[in-house]
Amino acid sequence: MQKKQYFQGSAVQRNYNMEIENNRALIAILRGIEPHEAKDIAEVLIDCGINRIEVPLNSPDPFNSIERMITSFGNEAQIGAGTVLTTKDVNLLAKIGGSMVVSPNCNIEVIRATKKAGMSSYPGVLTPTECFAALESGADGLKLFPAFVLGTSGLSALKSVLPDTTETYAVGGVDANDFSLWFDAGITGFGVGSSLYKPGHTVDEVRSNAVSVVAAYDLGKQTL
Repeated sequence: MQKKQYFQGSAVQRNYNMEIENNRALIAILRGIEPHEAKDIAEVLIDCGINRIEVPLNSPDPFNSIERMITSFGNEAQIGAGTVLTTKDVNLLAKIGGSMVVSPNCNIEVIRATKKAGMSSYPGVLTPTECFAALESGADGLKLFPAFVLGTSGLSALKSVLPDTTETYAVGGVDANDFSLWFDAGITGFGVGSSLYKPGHTVDEVRSNAVSVVAAYDLGKQTL
């Protein structure tokens, strides 16, 4: 793959950096977060340049956490739920103003309900059959899960048959050190969990992690 040339400090470089910052395909997965910390953690992530945030529904009181984030940052970030398994949960999320539904599986009814409610849909897939079923049902992007099982060679094989415009996100067993390899294989972005946030992490720890993740993402994009 031919690499683009950029010049440090030039207008071209600055414009390219701005484009990356405004379009980072990074989804923060805040599994285990509690409502009392939701606002502060979300604020740090957004300040560091991560503006897609999901709270998995197997977290403590997840809809409370999501609603607090939406109240404070709904105009600045795409905020929603992960581990969404039922249309009931889709409807509950829509009622509090959520904008994104992420699932570990490819449930056609959940995808359709998500799109009917006007939210973005990112179902979990691993096989070509699941990928095409998700896309035909209206999915906005594909969550490749668990990504470490598929690997970059598996992604390359999938990309050879998927529509060129398909957005793909590597989730599960992928951290910032792997971003460049996945970008080279054609990935769109990443869902990042424990390397960003774990229960008990302080705001400062999350900030440090987010800075590292964003730096790795930007570096990987610039070397394409």
